[in-house]
Amino acid sequence: MDFAYSTKVEQLRARLSAFMEQHIYPNEARFHAEIAAHRAVGDPWLPTRVMEELKTLARAAGLWNLFLPQSELGAGLSNLEYAPLCEIMGRASWSAEAFNCSAPDTGNMEVLARYGTAEQQRQWLAPLLEGRIRSCFAMTEPAVASSDATNIESSIVRDGDAYVINGRKWWSSGASDPRCQVFIFMGKTDAAHANRHLQQSMIIVPRDTPGFSIVRHLPVFGFDDAPHGHAETLFENVRVLAANMLLGEGRGFEIAQGRLGPGRIHHCMRLIGLAERALEQMCRRTLGRVAFGKPVAQQGVTVERIAEARILIDQARLLVLNAAHMMDTVGNKVAAKEIAMIKVAAPNMACQVIDWAIQAQGGGGMADPFLAPAYAAARSLRLADGPDEVHRAQIGKLELAKYRSAAA
Repeated sequence: MDFAYSTKVEQLRARLSAFMEQHIYPNEARFHAEIAAHRAVGDPWLPTRVMEELKTLARAAGLWNLFLPQSELGAGLSNLEYAPLCEIMGRASWSAEAFNCSAPDTGNMEVLARYGTAEQQRQWLAPLLEGRIRSCFAMTEPAVASSDATNIESSIVRDGDAYVINGRKWWSSGASDPRCQVFIFMGKTDAAHANRHLQQSMIIVPRDTPGFSIVRHLPVFGFDDAPHGHAETLFENVRVLAANMLLGEGRGFEIAQGRLGPGRIHHCMRLIGLAERALEQMCRRTLGRVAFGKPVAQQGVTVERIAEARILIDQARLLVLNAAHMMDTVGNKVAAKEIAMIKVAAPNMACQVIDWAIQAQGGGGMADPFLAPAYAAARSLRLADGPDEVHRAQIGKLELAKYRSAAA
């Protein structure tokens, strides 16, 4: 396998890096200041002007919808080609939206592009691709252990030419954003089906449908993640057209596997960029601070941590590239183990590297405007899209299966 970047990717990396230097990093303070101003008047979910300006610039620069693998709707990149670009976007946790490459929209657009009908694509995929609206993926529930998705209790019941939806979801990312106009909702259409993986379905729910409400906002380690955020949501006798069903009844798990593979690896790609920036900050900080008569960078423990961080980041990057290569060549299902491996490795790596960067800052590290939210984001990804324990169990089962087959 060859992980060398093609000429096309190198050119995109250069253009994307230049855009980050010219437009993203200089606007970080403005982005957070706008959110703070909205928060002060009681509505942190209002879209920021700077983001809308950046989206216009990114689209004009041809840095738009880079994520859709080998699709005419995007840049026509493979997962392997997209990986280094996603890493660059991850250096600022909020910047992916500027390129229309942020979660959960990317996963939802992939679902609609892969499984949606022509009408569903016209109504929802087209405005998402244009960046005119945003979306939400409503799967996890507070009343059950959603790490086992067969536990999901929400119901989707056919009633004539419609479906009636009832359920309580949480960690509905982006639900509070007024631009979020559509939900992809997972629930059970046949709770009695003998095959537990054919009980669930996914259906499209427009935001303005009667019966939908936001129960509360859910902060992450005290951060509200505005203007994106996460919410607990309630669907009470929500009625949508039968034509809103995705792929067909009982196909929810099939769609979930198709959606979560790319979503998981995109998170991991961005985490590598986040960790790289934390390491850079750690190196610069420790070179400029003196303790016990010499720069902190010359203290033995600091040098060791910098070296270990370099090793951990490069290991994770190679695992991501390998998983992306397998997704491109043998498909997401065959690459399930590799996707699970990176989903465990990357968040744990990022947590460790960012933790060392915080430690190197001293007391200021806990309030650093980049490091503190970066750690919260990395730590949350040890749970989002499946907790470490579930992925480790899958990896272990797949590894043991090779030996069981041999023994048989």
